[in-house]
Amino acid sequence: MQKVLEAYAALDAKPVQTLAPPEARRQPGTGEAVAKVLKDDGKAAPSPAALTVRHLSARGPGGDVPLHVYTPSGKGPFPVIVYFHGGGFVLGDTKAYEPSIRALAQGANAVVVSVDYRLAPEHRFPAAPEDAFAAWQWALAHTQELNGDPARVAVAGESAGGTLAAVVALMARDRQVTAPSRQVLIYPVLNDDMSTPSYQRNASAQPLDKPAMQWFLHQYAPRPEDRASPIALPMKANTLKGLAPATIVAAEIDPLASEARAYADRLKADGVAVQYREFDGVTHGFFGMHAALPKAEDAQKFVAEDLKKAFGGKP
Repeated sequence: MQKVLEAYAALDAKPVQTLAPPEARRQPGTGEAVAKVLKDDGKAAPSPAALTVRHLSARGPGGDVPLHVYTPSGKGPFPVIVYFHGGGFVLGDTKAYEPSIRALAQGANAVVVSVDYRLAPEHRFPAAPEDAFAAWQWALAHTQELNGDPARVAVAGESAGGTLAAVVALMARDRQVTAPSRQVLIYPVLNDDMSTPSYQRNASAQPLDKPAMQWFLHQYAPRPEDRASPIALPMKANTLKGLAPATIVAAEIDPLASEARAYADRLKADGVAVQYREFDGVTHGFFGMHAALPKAEDAQKFVAEDLKKAFGGKP
């Protein structure tokens, strides 16, 4: 992890809070840092999983929502995972998070539908949740066309994408739409309380610190009334009863770690089955770094085993 952080620092990325969103999107990210570590160590990047990739779209309230469908080899029908990338609702896309997407498809032997939802501040709250829910409904309606099993459809996401996965689970419950088989929340943004122990402990952590989170939330949901909505920040929900079973991954060196734990505790208190694990010695964004980081492989295995159980197979 230290090697990745040192490589990231060497890329001389500026703090996002000092930039306009278009500039922030052009910055190098942790994916480039992982590539630098591999190069410096004289290692080749691992061969990507043998997956078929198709590019489709779903009709959303703001126009077409791009979807990228990763299908494993084999006969099927496969389970389906609707996946939302990270980036603080401002940055990121499917391409940047492809290592995670491919790992989920391979580890869970599932079709992964990755959603490129609208980004803030050009499209502020509730654009991303609206796109996420439209993609969920599309996946339910088109599962068989994807060589998928309609009875085994989950949601997953990282960081802001973890928020959207939790939001889809809430919206499915409240709008009486088919619920996910499982919600996989990987270091999600769930609240705007920045006084938690992990915010205090990791206020200056990299690659995500407190000032960056303040900037991301300001770009996405600047109005207090928006941040009060559980569709923006799921911790604001009155109750979590009746939600899909959850798998939650947290990172020790992450301002968001405390809210992941608190959400897991609330889910359990409201009768929802939860598998929770905090991985020590790693930072926000570590899940897709398996090319250079063994802890990422551990986290991917943890998630894949839970998904296989949820889909009715053996871990």
